Amino acid sequence: MSKKPSIFKLLGEYFGTHPQAIAGWFWVSFTPFLGSLLLISQYFWLEQITLASIWDHLILSLFLALILGLALLPTTLTSLACGFFLGWIGFPDLVLGYILANCLGYWLGSKLNSDFMPLLYRKNSSLEKEIESRLKQSASLIFFVRISPVIPFAISNFLFASLGVPLKKVLLFGIPGMLPRTLIAFITGMIANSFLGAREAINHPMQWVILIVLLLLSTGGIYWSWKKNKS
Repeated sequence: MSKKPSIFKLLGEYFGTHPQAIAGWFWVSFTPFLGSLLLISQYFWLEQITLASIWDHLILSLFLALILGLALLPTTLTSLACGFFLGWIGFPDLVLGYILANCLGYWLGSKLNSDFMPLLYRKNSSLEKEIESRLKQSASLIFFVRISPVIPFAISNFLFASLGVPLKKVLLFGIPGMLPRTLIAFITGMIANSFLGAREAINHPMQWVILIVLLLLSTGGIYWSWKKNKS
C-alpha cells in the first residue's frame, strides 16, 4: 500500500507550482499590519470625511470594501476608526463595506487557490468524503471562525474560498459572527477621547477579558462543529 503524502508535503508541492498563491497568502497575512502603521501615522486625514448625502455613504462603503477586501487594514482597527470619526451614522456603511469585502476577498481567494482542493483530493482521495461531509453543514463552523479574535478577516476569506465553501453561506453565517467583534471595536472608538487613545483602549483589561471569552467560544465552537459534522 502506498504511503499517503503528508499535508506539509502537499502544501510544499502546491505552493512550489503556484507562486501566486504564496503571494496571496503572504499579502493577507502581513499587509494589514503595514496598513495599520500607515493609518496610525496619517489618521488625521480621516477627519475630512463627511457624510452629507447618499453618495457619500455609497462611496465610503465602496472604499471600506476595497480596504478590507484587499486586506489593506485589519477589521478591528477599521471599526475603531469608523466609530471614532463617524459614529453611528457610519455604522451601516461599515457593515455594507464588510459584506462587499467578503465578496471581494472570497473572489480573490478562489482565483489564487483555484485548484488546491482538487490537488489535495487527488493525492489523498479519502479526505474528499471526510471534508465534504463536514462542509455540507458548515453554518456553525463559519460562524465560529468569524467570531474568533485570532483568525483575521482576510485570511478567513481565503480559507473559505480555498475549501470551496459557498459564498452565500459565508455571507449568511459569517456576517453575524463578525458583528460582536465589530461592535466592540466600533463602540470603543465612539467613547474614546482621541483616536490613539481608542487604539490604546483595546489593551484595557476588560477588552482582554472579552477577547478571551470570544477565543474560548470560537475555539470550542470550531472543534464542536468539526466533530459534529463528521460523517
